[in-house]
Amino acid sequence: MELTPLLKRSLSLILHQWLLIGIGVVCALAYCFPNVAKHGGVIRSEYSIMYGVIAIIFLISGLSIPRQKLFSHFLNWRLHLVVQVISFLFIPALVLAVVHIILAGDPRGHIDRAVLAGYIFTACIPTTIASNVVMTRAAGGDDAAALVEVLLANVLGPFVTAAWTVALIPKDAAFDPWRYGGGSLESMYKDVFQQLGLSVLLPLFVGQLVRWTWPDRTAAVLAKTKLPKLATVCMLLLIWCTFSSCFATGALQSLSTQSVVFVVLFNIALYIVLTAVCFIGSRPPRIFGSRPWSKPIFKRMSPEETIAVCFCGPAKSTALGIPLLYAMWKPIDLFTKAKTSVPVLLYTTEQICVAHFFVQLFKRWHAKILEKEHSDDNVPGSVEMETTGVTGDVDETQPGHRHRVMPV
Repeated sequence: MELTPLLKRSLSLILHQWLLIGIGVVCALAYCFPNVAKHGGVIRSEYSIMYGVIAIIFLISGLSIPRQKLFSHFLNWRLHLVVQVISFLFIPALVLAVVHIILAGDPRGHIDRAVLAGYIFTACIPTTIASNVVMTRAAGGDDAAALVEVLLANVLGPFVTAAWTVALIPKDAAFDPWRYGGGSLESMYKDVFQQLGLSVLLPLFVGQLVRWTWPDRTAAVLAKTKLPKLATVCMLLLIWCTFSSCFATGALQSLSTQSVVFVVLFNIALYIVLTAVCFIGSRPPRIFGSRPWSKPIFKRMSPEETIAVCFCGPAKSTALGIPLLYAMWKPIDLFTKAKTSVPVLLYTTEQICVAHFFVQLFKRWHAKILEKEHSDDNVPGSVEMETTGVTGDVDETQPGHRHRVMPV
Protein backbone atom coordinates (compact mmCIF):
# COMPACT_ATOMS: atom_id res chain seq x y z
CA MET A 1 0.00 0.00 0.00
CA GLU A 2 1.50 3.33 -1.10
CA LEU A 3 1.55 6.31 1.22
CA THR A 4 -0.46 9.35 0.17
CA PRO A 5 1.51 12.57 -0.52
CA LEU A 6 -0.07 14.21 2.56
CA LEU A 7 1.01 11.33 4.81
CA LYS A 8 4.51 11.39 3.32
CA ARG A 9 4.82 15.11 4.02
CA SER A 10 3.54 14.60 7.56
CA LEU A 11 6.05 11.83 8.25
CA SER A 12 8.85 13.90 6.76
CA LEU A 13 7.93 16.84 9.01
CA ILE A 14 7.90 14.59 12.09
CA LEU A 15 11.30 13.12 11.20
CA HIS A 16 12.81 16.58 10.68
CA GLN A 17 11.49 17.77 14.06
CA TRP A 18 12.31 14.60 15.97
CA LEU A 19 14.56 16.47 18.40
CA LEU A 20 11.77 18.83 19.51
CA ILE A 21 9.39 15.90 19.80
CA GLY A 22 11.99 14.05 21.83
CA ILE A 23 12.40 17.05 24.15
CA GLY A 24 8.64 17.04 24.74
CA VAL A 25 8.68 13.33 25.51
CA VAL A 26 11.58 13.49 28.00
CA CYS A 27 10.04 16.54 29.71
CA ALA A 28 6.78 14.62 30.14
CA LEU A 29 8.69 11.63 31.54
CA ALA A 30 10.57 13.92 33.92
CA TYR A 31 7.30 15.41 35.17
CA CYS A 32 5.58 12.04 35.65
CA PHE A 33 8.58 10.16 37.05
CA PRO A 34 10.98 12.77 38.48
CA ASN A 35 12.71 10.36 40.86
CA VAL A 36 14.09 8.21 38.04
CA ALA A 37 16.60 10.63 36.52
CA LYS A 38 16.97 13.27 39.24
CA HIS A 39 20.30 13.88 40.97
CA GLY A 40 20.69 10.88 43.27
CA GLY A 41 17.68 9.12 41.72
CA VAL A 42 17.07 5.57 40.51
CA ILE A 43 19.60 5.63 37.64
CA ARG A 44 22.08 7.83 39.54
CA SER A 45 22.11 10.37 36.73
CA GLU A 46 24.96 12.33 38.33
CA TYR A 47 27.15 9.43 37.17
CA SER A 48 25.28 7.57 34.41
CA ILE A 49 24.32 10.71 32.47
CA MET A 50 26.59 13.52 33.65
CA TYR A 51 29.64 11.27 33.23
CA GLY A 52 28.62 8.45 30.89
CA VAL A 53 26.54 10.33 28.32
CA ILE A 54 28.87 13.35 28.15
CA ALA A 55 31.82 10.96 27.76
CA ILE A 56 30.11 9.38 24.73
CA ILE A 57 29.66 12.82 23.13
CA PHE A 58 33.33 13.71 23.53
CA LEU A 59 34.53 10.27 22.47
CA ILE A 60 32.63 10.81 19.22
CA SER A 61 34.19 14.28 18.92
CA GLY A 62 37.65 12.79 19.43
CA LEU A 63 37.02 10.23 16.71
CA SER A 64 35.65 12.84 14.28
CA ILE A 65 38.00 15.85 14.58
CA PRO A 66 41.51 15.91 13.05
CA ARG A 67 44.08 16.80 15.68
CA GLN A 68 45.61 19.47 13.40
CA LYS A 69 42.36 21.44 13.64
CA LEU A 70 42.40 21.23 17.44
CA PHE A 71 45.98 22.48 17.66
CA SER A 72 45.37 25.35 15.24
CA HIS A 73 42.33 26.55 17.20
CA PHE A 74 44.19 26.51 20.50
CA LEU A 75 46.34 29.30 18.98
CA ASN A 76 43.37 31.22 17.55
CA TRP A 77 43.42 34.20 19.94
CA ARG A 78 40.58 36.07 18.23
CA LEU A 79 38.25 33.09 18.53
CA HIS A 80 39.02 32.89 22.27
CA LEU A 81 38.56 36.64 22.68
CA VAL A 82 35.14 36.82 21.01
CA VAL A 83 33.63 33.78 22.74
CA GLN A 84 35.01 34.33 26.24
CA VAL A 85 34.38 38.09 26.33
CA ILE A 86 30.77 37.58 25.29
CA SER A 87 30.33 34.69 27.74
CA PHE A 88 31.98 36.17 30.83
CA LEU A 89 31.65 39.95 30.31
CA PHE A 90 28.91 40.94 27.86
CA ILE A 91 26.21 38.52 29.08
CA PRO A 92 26.67 39.36 32.80
CA ALA A 93 26.56 43.10 31.99
CA LEU A 94 23.38 42.69 29.93
CA VAL A 95 21.61 40.48 32.49
CA LEU A 96 22.61 42.76 35.38
CA ALA A 97 21.09 45.73 33.54
CA VAL A 98 17.83 43.79 33.04
CA VAL A 99 17.77 42.77 36.74
CA HIS A 100 18.12 46.40 37.87
CA ILE A 101 15.36 47.47 35.47
CA ILE A 102 13.07 44.80 36.97
CA LEU A 103 13.95 45.85 40.52
CA ALA A 104 13.07 49.46 39.66
CA GLY A 105 9.78 48.51 37.99
CA ASP A 106 8.68 45.70 40.34
CA PRO A 107 8.91 47.00 43.93
CA ARG A 108 6.24 44.52 45.12
CA GLY A 109 8.33 41.54 44.12
CA HIS A 110 6.06 39.84 41.57
CA ILE A 111 9.22 38.40 40.03
CA ASP A 112 10.80 36.17 42.65
CA ARG A 113 14.15 37.53 43.86
CA ALA A 114 15.56 34.00 43.84
CA VAL A 115 14.94 33.96 40.08
CA LEU A 116 16.79 37.26 39.64
CA ALA A 117 19.73 36.01 41.71
CA GLY A 118 19.66 32.85 39.62
CA TYR A 119 19.88 34.88 36.42
CA ILE A 120 22.97 36.75 37.63
CA PHE A 121 24.53 33.39 38.45
CA THR A 122 23.48 31.93 35.07
CA ALA A 123 25.06 34.86 33.23
CA CYS A 124 28.41 34.19 34.93
CA ILE A 125 28.75 30.45 34.29
CA PRO A 126 30.67 29.16 31.24
CA THR A 127 29.33 27.72 28.02
CA THR A 128 27.73 24.29 28.06
CA ILE A 129 29.89 21.21 27.66
CA ALA A 130 28.04 19.14 25.07
CA SER A 131 25.13 20.70 23.17
CA ASN A 132 27.05 23.50 21.44
CA VAL A 133 29.55 21.03 19.98
CA VAL A 134 26.69 18.85 18.72
CA MET A 135 24.75 21.80 17.27
CA THR A 136 27.85 23.25 15.61
CA ARG A 137 28.54 19.95 13.88
CA ALA A 138 24.89 19.60 12.81
CA ALA A 139 24.88 23.10 11.26
CA GLY A 140 28.06 22.48 9.26
CA GLY A 141 30.25 24.60 11.53
CA ASP A 142 33.74 24.02 12.87
CA ASP A 143 33.19 21.60 15.75
CA ALA A 144 36.92 21.69 16.58
CA ALA A 145 36.60 25.42 17.31
CA ALA A 146 33.55 24.76 19.49
CA LEU A 147 35.37 22.00 21.34
CA VAL A 148 38.39 24.20 22.10
CA GLU A 149 36.15 26.98 23.45
CA VAL A 150 34.27 24.47 25.62
CA LEU A 151 37.51 23.26 27.18
CA LEU A 152 38.85 26.79 27.75
CA ALA A 153 35.59 28.13 29.22
CA ASN A 154 35.06 25.22 31.59
CA VAL A 155 38.62 25.46 32.91
CA LEU A 156 38.16 29.20 33.54
CA GLY A 157 34.59 28.88 34.81
CA PRO A 158 35.12 27.56 38.35
CA PHE A 159 37.59 30.35 39.09
CA VAL A 160 35.64 33.18 37.45
CA THR A 161 32.00 32.38 38.19
CA ALA A 162 31.89 32.40 42.00
CA ALA A 163 33.69 35.72 42.55
CA TRP A 164 32.00 37.39 39.57
CA THR A 165 28.50 36.36 40.73
CA VAL A 166 28.94 37.64 44.28
CA ALA A 167 30.40 40.91 42.97
CA LEU A 168 27.34 41.50 40.74
CA ILE A 169 24.62 40.59 43.28
CA PRO A 170 22.54 43.78 43.88
CA LYS A 171 23.05 45.57 47.20
CA ASP A 172 19.30 45.36 47.94
CA ALA A 173 18.48 43.71 51.31
CA ALA A 174 16.36 41.09 49.53
CA PHE A 175 19.57 39.64 48.06
CA ASP A 176 21.43 39.30 51.37
CA PRO A 177 21.10 35.47 51.47
CA TRP A 178 23.01 35.19 48.17
CA ARG A 179 25.56 37.90 48.98
CA TYR A 180 26.48 36.54 52.43
CA GLY A 181 25.54 32.87 52.14
CA GLY A 182 28.81 31.64 50.68
CA GLY A 183 29.88 28.06 51.19
CA SER A 184 33.20 26.26 50.75
CA LEU A 185 34.28 25.78 47.14
CA GLU A 186 37.01 23.19 47.75
CA SER A 187 34.81 20.14 47.18
CA MET A 188 33.19 21.87 44.20
CA TYR A 189 36.59 22.38 42.51
CA LYS A 190 37.40 18.74 43.06
CA ASP A 191 34.07 17.56 41.61
CA VAL A 192 34.15 19.95 38.65
CA PHE A 193 37.68 19.14 37.53
CA GLN A 194 37.10 15.44 38.13
CA GLN A 195 34.10 15.57 35.81
CA LEU A 196 35.98 17.66 33.26
CA GLY A 197 38.83 15.16 33.24
CA LEU A 198 36.82 11.94 33.18
CA SER A 199 33.88 12.94 30.98
CA VAL A 200 35.61 15.38 28.57
CA LEU A 201 39.41 15.18 28.42
CA LEU A 202 39.86 11.40 28.77
CA PRO A 203 37.23 10.41 26.13
CA LEU A 204 38.57 13.12 23.80
CA PHE A 205 42.13 11.80 24.19
CA VAL A 206 41.01 8.19 23.59
CA GLY A 207 39.07 9.23 20.47
CA GLN A 208 42.07 11.16 19.12
CA LEU A 209 44.36 8.20 19.85
CA VAL A 210 42.09 5.80 17.95
CA ARG A 211 41.79 8.24 15.03
CA TRP A 212 45.58 8.74 14.91
CA THR A 213 46.26 4.96 15.05
CA TRP A 214 43.64 3.85 12.49
CA PRO A 215 42.66 7.00 10.52
CA ASP A 216 41.13 5.34 7.44
CA ARG A 217 39.29 2.64 9.35
CA THR A 218 37.93 5.18 11.85
CA ALA A 219 36.64 7.45 9.09
CA ALA A 220 34.98 4.49 7.36
CA VAL A 221 33.25 3.33 10.55
CA LEU A 222 32.01 6.86 11.31
CA ALA A 223 30.60 7.22 7.79
CA LYS A 224 28.97 3.78 7.81
CA THR A 225 27.43 3.89 11.29
CA LYS A 226 26.63 7.64 11.31
CA LEU A 227 27.92 7.62 14.88
CA PRO A 228 27.99 11.45 15.20
CA LYS A 229 24.16 11.44 15.16
CA LEU A 230 24.25 9.52 18.44
CA ALA A 231 25.52 12.69 20.12
CA THR A 232 22.19 14.39 19.36
CA VAL A 233 20.30 11.56 21.04
CA CYS A 234 22.56 11.97 24.08
CA MET A 235 21.33 15.56 24.46
CA LEU A 236 17.82 14.26 25.15
CA LEU A 237 19.16 12.30 28.11
CA LEU A 238 20.81 15.47 29.45
CA ILE A 239 17.50 17.34 29.20
CA TRP A 240 15.68 14.45 30.90
CA CYS A 241 18.13 14.58 33.80
CA THR A 242 17.88 18.38 34.09
CA PHE A 243 14.08 18.51 34.21
CA SER A 244 13.81 15.52 36.54
CA SER A 245 15.89 17.37 39.15
CA CYS A 246 13.81 20.51 38.61
CA PHE A 247 10.46 18.75 39.09
CA ALA A 248 11.73 16.58 41.96
CA THR A 249 12.58 19.65 44.09
CA GLY A 250 9.23 21.31 43.38
CA ALA A 251 11.06 24.56 42.67
CA LEU A 252 9.40 25.23 39.33
CA GLN A 253 5.90 24.51 40.64
CA SER A 254 6.37 26.89 43.59
CA LEU A 255 7.15 29.98 41.50
CA SER A 256 4.49 32.58 40.71
CA THR A 257 2.90 32.64 37.27
CA GLN A 258 4.59 35.98 36.56
CA SER A 259 7.99 34.51 37.39
CA VAL A 260 7.51 31.45 35.18
CA VAL A 261 6.22 33.48 32.21
CA PHE A 262 9.09 35.94 32.60
CA VAL A 263 11.70 33.18 32.73
CA VAL A 264 10.36 31.30 29.70
CA LEU A 265 9.99 34.37 27.45
CA PHE A 266 13.16 36.11 28.64
CA ASN A 267 15.23 32.99 27.95
CA ILE A 268 14.09 32.87 24.33
CA ALA A 269 14.64 36.59 23.76
CA LEU A 270 18.03 36.51 25.49
CA TYR A 271 19.30 33.58 23.42
CA ILE A 272 18.22 35.19 20.13
CA VAL A 273 19.82 38.55 21.03
CA LEU A 274 23.06 36.88 22.13
CA THR A 275 23.23 34.85 18.93
CA ALA A 276 22.92 38.07 16.91
CA VAL A 277 25.68 39.67 19.00
CA CYS A 278 27.93 36.64 18.43
CA PHE A 279 27.30 36.78 14.68
CA ILE A 280 28.18 40.49 14.50
CA GLY A 281 31.24 39.91 16.69
CA SER A 282 32.42 37.14 14.35
CA ARG A 283 31.67 38.94 11.08
CA PRO A 284 31.68 42.67 11.85
CA PRO A 285 30.74 45.18 9.13
CA ARG A 286 33.68 45.64 6.76
CA ILE A 287 33.92 49.34 7.57
CA PHE A 288 35.40 48.48 10.99
CA GLY A 289 38.34 46.75 9.33
CA SER A 290 39.06 49.49 6.82
CA ARG A 291 42.14 50.77 8.70
CA PRO A 292 45.43 48.81 8.66
CA TRP A 293 45.62 48.74 12.47
CA SER A 294 42.04 47.48 12.80
CA LYS A 295 42.21 44.61 10.30
CA PRO A 296 43.53 41.96 12.77
CA ILE A 297 40.90 42.94 15.36
CA PHE A 298 37.88 43.17 13.06
CA LYS A 299 38.89 40.51 10.57
CA ARG A 300 35.91 38.38 9.59
CA MET A 301 35.93 34.78 10.72
CA SER A 302 35.17 31.95 8.33
CA PRO A 303 31.52 30.81 8.13
CA GLU A 304 32.43 27.60 9.95
CA GLU A 305 34.08 29.44 12.86
CA THR A 306 31.19 31.91 12.95
CA ILE A 307 28.71 29.09 13.45
CA ALA A 308 30.84 27.71 16.30
CA VAL A 309 30.93 31.14 17.99
CA CYS A 310 27.16 31.56 17.61
CA PHE A 311 26.50 28.27 19.40
CA CYS A 312 29.20 28.64 22.08
CA GLY A 313 28.77 32.31 23.02
CA PRO A 314 25.11 32.34 24.16
CA ALA A 315 25.12 28.86 25.76
CA LYS A 316 25.40 28.14 29.49
CA SER A 317 26.30 24.92 31.29
CA THR A 318 24.09 22.93 33.63
CA ALA A 319 26.86 20.39 34.19
CA LEU A 320 29.05 23.04 35.83
CA GLY A 321 26.31 25.45 36.89
CA ILE A 322 24.29 23.24 39.24
CA PRO A 323 27.22 21.80 41.26
CA LEU A 324 28.73 25.27 41.51
CA LEU A 325 25.43 26.83 42.65
CA TYR A 326 24.93 24.27 45.43
CA ALA A 327 28.56 24.58 46.54
CA MET A 328 28.56 28.40 46.55
CA TRP A 329 25.40 28.71 48.63
CA LYS A 330 25.63 25.58 50.75
CA PRO A 331 24.31 27.26 53.97
CA ILE A 332 21.12 28.40 52.19
CA ASP A 333 18.08 26.11 52.54
CA LEU A 334 17.46 23.56 49.78
CA PHE A 335 14.15 25.07 48.64
CA THR A 336 15.72 28.52 48.04
CA LYS A 337 18.64 26.96 46.20
CA ALA A 338 16.21 25.00 44.05
CA LYS A 339 14.34 28.20 43.11
CA THR A 340 17.65 29.91 42.36
CA SER A 341 18.53 27.06 39.99
CA VAL A 342 15.38 27.47 37.87
CA PRO A 343 16.91 30.06 35.46
CA VAL A 344 19.90 27.76 34.92
CA LEU A 345 17.72 24.71 34.30
CA LEU A 346 15.21 26.41 32.00
CA TYR A 347 17.74 28.47 30.06
CA THR A 348 19.95 25.47 29.32
CA THR A 349 16.90 23.53 28.10
CA GLU A 350 15.36 26.34 26.07
CA GLN A 351 18.71 27.13 24.46
CA ILE A 352 18.67 23.64 22.91
CA CYS A 353 15.12 24.16 21.58
CA VAL A 354 15.95 27.56 20.06
CA ALA A 355 19.34 26.35 18.80
CA HIS A 356 17.54 23.56 16.94
CA PHE A 357 15.96 26.22 14.70
CA PHE A 358 19.24 28.10 14.37
CA VAL A 359 20.84 24.90 13.07
CA GLN A 360 18.54 25.05 10.06
CA LEU A 361 19.13 28.79 9.54
CA PHE A 362 22.91 28.46 9.73
CA LYS A 363 22.83 25.43 7.44
CA ARG A 364 21.08 27.48 4.76
CA TRP A 365 23.35 30.50 5.32
CA HIS A 366 26.44 28.30 5.09
CA ALA A 367 25.13 26.67 1.89
CA LYS A 368 24.53 30.11 0.33
CA ILE A 369 28.07 31.22 1.23
CA LEU A 370 29.53 28.09 -0.38
CA GLU A 371 27.31 28.50 -3.44
CA LYS A 372 28.41 32.11 -3.86
CA GLU A 373 32.07 31.16 -3.55
CA HIS A 374 31.58 28.38 -6.09
CA SER A 375 29.95 30.79 -8.57
CA ASP A 376 32.78 33.29 -8.02
CA ASP A 377 35.31 30.55 -8.73
CA ASN A 378 33.64 29.93 -12.09
CA VAL A 379 33.64 33.56 -13.25
CA PRO A 380 35.05 33.61 -16.82
CA GLY A 381 38.51 35.11 -17.03
CA SER A 382 39.36 34.61 -13.35
CA VAL A 383 42.64 33.06 -12.43
CA GLU A 384 43.04 31.34 -9.07
CA MET A 385 46.38 30.78 -7.44
CA GLU A 386 46.51 28.15 -4.70
CA THR A 387 49.68 29.68 -3.35
CA THR A 388 50.69 32.54 -1.15
CA GLY A 389 52.75 35.50 -2.22
CA VAL A 390 50.45 36.46 -5.12
CA THR A 391 48.89 39.89 -4.97
CA GLY A 392 45.13 39.87 -5.21
CA ASP A 393 41.87 39.77 -3.30
CA VAL A 394 42.09 37.33 -0.44
CA ASP A 395 39.26 34.99 0.43
CA GLU A 396 39.60 34.90 4.21
CA THR A 397 36.52 32.76 4.70
CA GLN A 398 38.35 29.55 3.91
CA PRO A 399 41.35 27.91 5.53
CA GLY A 400 44.53 28.56 3.63
CA HIS A 401 43.27 31.97 2.43
CA ARG A 402 43.15 31.31 -1.28
CA HIS A 403 44.54 34.23 -3.27
CA ARG A 404 42.57 35.23 -6.31
CA VAL A 405 43.59 37.51 -9.14
CA MET A 406 40.63 38.99 -10.99
CA PRO A 407 40.84 40.63 -14.41
CA VAL A 408 41.26 44.38 -14.36
